[in-house]
Amino acid sequence: MMRPEAWIAFLTLTALELVLGIDNVIFISILVDKLALAKREIARRIGLFLAMFMRIGLLFLLSWIVGLTQPLFSLLTEEFSGRDLILLSGGLFLIWKSTIEIHQLLEGAEGHASTAVRATFTAVILQIIVIDMVFSLDSIITAVDIVDELPIMVAAVVVSVGLMMVFAGAIGRFVAAHPTIKMLALSFLFVIGMVLVADGFGHHVPKGYIYFAMAFSFAVEALNIRLRRRGVPVDLHEPYARDEDPARATDS
Repeated sequence: MMRPEAWIAFLTLTALELVLGIDNVIFISILVDKLALAKREIARRIGLFLAMFMRIGLLFLLSWIVGLTQPLFSLLTEEFSGRDLILLSGGLFLIWKSTIEIHQLLEGAEGHASTAVRATFTAVILQIIVIDMVFSLDSIITAVDIVDELPIMVAAVVVSVGLMMVFAGAIGRFVAAHPTIKMLALSFLFVIGMVLVADGFGHHVPKGYIYFAMAFSFAVEALNIRLRRRGVPVDLHEPYARDEDPARATDS
């Protein structure tokens, strides 16, 4: 039986992996939404399985991960390591992909013409692999800083990905059904891409600020969705009765 401190480390790391996996789940949900309905769930599960196996594989390559943090070269007084290059490339990929998706939603073709831009199953899986690699590296480096016992880290990764699989379908369907939520999710991915690029240049931005801002935005949009379901214009209730119009009172 694990020690109490081991349980605390396991629960803490599982919660952290879930938080760090939110952007991964959102990205996968947006990608698989471009597939035919019958293939979406399969692609979603493959994407999350790949994320889990990449994380576990990286855990067994901890010495290689530590080596990635060593500077490879310098450019204009800025040192770059293997990790920095991966974060830079992943961040640029996220910025490019989210920008393309936003453009397609706002100005792309629709109806029968949109079949020309429908992604293939293989293309979606390849894009998921690329972003899984970036998010997995960031996740494992964070895990190594918290826990130094490999079995605990593997168990936390398996449990967190299992929980993501349970809720990923519902999250994907909710994002696909609400265009404003999808736009927020793409904006969120764009910001995450900017954060990864900044991190690659040595300017670390705590993701907690980004997650809080996006959680607040999603909460506000959830209220908007609830109000729109009523089908009538929103009439905000004022705490006090309005004063009578002075001009109208004079006429009377």
